[in-house]
Amino acid sequence: MNNNIDIQSIKLRFGIIGNSPLLNNAIERAALVAPTDMNVLITGESGTGKESFSKIIHQLSTRKHGSFIAVNCGAIPEGTIDSELFGHEKGAFTGATETRKGFFEVTDGGTIFLDEIGEMPLGTQARLLRVLENGEFIKVGSSKVQKTDVRVVAATNADLMQSIEQNKFREDLYYRLSTVPIYVPPLRDRGKDLFLIFRKFAADFSEKYRTAPIELTEDARVTLSNYRFPGNVRQLKNLVDQISITSEQREITAETLASYLPPEQKSSLPALFTQEAGTDQPSSVSERELLYKVLFDMRADMNELKKLVFQLMNASSDIDQDTMNEHKELFSEYTSQSVGASTSLPSIFVDKGGIAQNESIIELEDDHAVEDISHETEEESLSLEKKEKEMIIKALKQTNNKRKYAAKDLGISERTLYRKIKKYELESM
Repeated sequence: MNNNIDIQSIKLRFGIIGNSPLLNNAIERAALVAPTDMNVLITGESGTGKESFSKIIHQLSTRKHGSFIAVNCGAIPEGTIDSELFGHEKGAFTGATETRKGFFEVTDGGTIFLDEIGEMPLGTQARLLRVLENGEFIKVGSSKVQKTDVRVVAATNADLMQSIEQNKFREDLYYRLSTVPIYVPPLRDRGKDLFLIFRKFAADFSEKYRTAPIELTEDARVTLSNYRFPGNVRQLKNLVDQISITSEQREITAETLASYLPPEQKSSLPALFTQEAGTDQPSSVSERELLYKVLFDMRADMNELKKLVFQLMNASSDIDQDTMNEHKELFSEYTSQSVGASTSLPSIFVDKGGIAQNESIIELEDDHAVEDISHETEEESLSLEKKEKEMIIKALKQTNNKRKYAAKDLGISERTLYRKIKKYELESM
């Protein structure tokens, strides 16, 4: 770590609590890049305090006496964001009754913090790229090129590389912004910082409203440390304020704390529908195609199971009578499914008395039978293989033959994809 940087004094100046190595590394990088005019991209989950790092960069730079403006790109409608950032001329659009300066003109000589940069429309991204490359912009409704000297610090909680692959973010803009990337760690990765921040928020509330600060018992500390805090520091502050207001007890037990913690959101969808790690974006394959794949896989597994049971029971010449009687209800259940017209899945076990004479039924002891589905399995297997081959071809085309991303889209491992490509003779694609 650079000895010329006093990280503790920076923490005191900007109100940052904690001593985790990840946090200290982020502060050091911010302090190192601050005296330069390099563009900075700050990444991290929502609520981790990315805006605080943009202020560190501005205040420790030569632009500290200039303007600082924080803009949430995701909160500005697409139709007005160009006007907000670059200004507009009178009459440029309906409601433009006068000329207006944009943020890049107002902050000339200062710093602009573009939060949630991943939400910026592609057209606005092109305008921003011109500012970063040449320091030039054009107001909406004007043809006059204007100059500005603004340092851009951007932040996002999204995976911009994935957005680039989905054509939602410009690759050239990404590399312009990320000259120096800074990662702000989530609260769950900061160890004992969690308790320091909790105590700080509790003390702040106590001082503001002149009440005794809340404290955690040992079991409550364990409960707190086990919670993932998807909302990070912002969520922790709201939690402390809520407990401080509503709890009559100042010593908070694990049971009391648990009543304030919302249940963690966990997806109940199959793995194919889950989002990529650290992102908010779903897979590029449509939901209908994924659903079809899940259903085809389930049907294939069922047919494999039916075929296996048929082969085992057909090969056995001595089936335990007690075992058959013990599972008679199971046989009866499958029989009702087989006879019913509403189901499309034939049963494994079929009661001879509940079905008409059929040449594909092989009799067993105790008047039970197993349906011979070997011919059906072969036909369905061919159909499923054809569908699987089509989906693999489609995924490879959508990802420009990048097998790594095709495997992700299909919800399978790269090794499995390579094996299936070889199986279906798709190496030439």
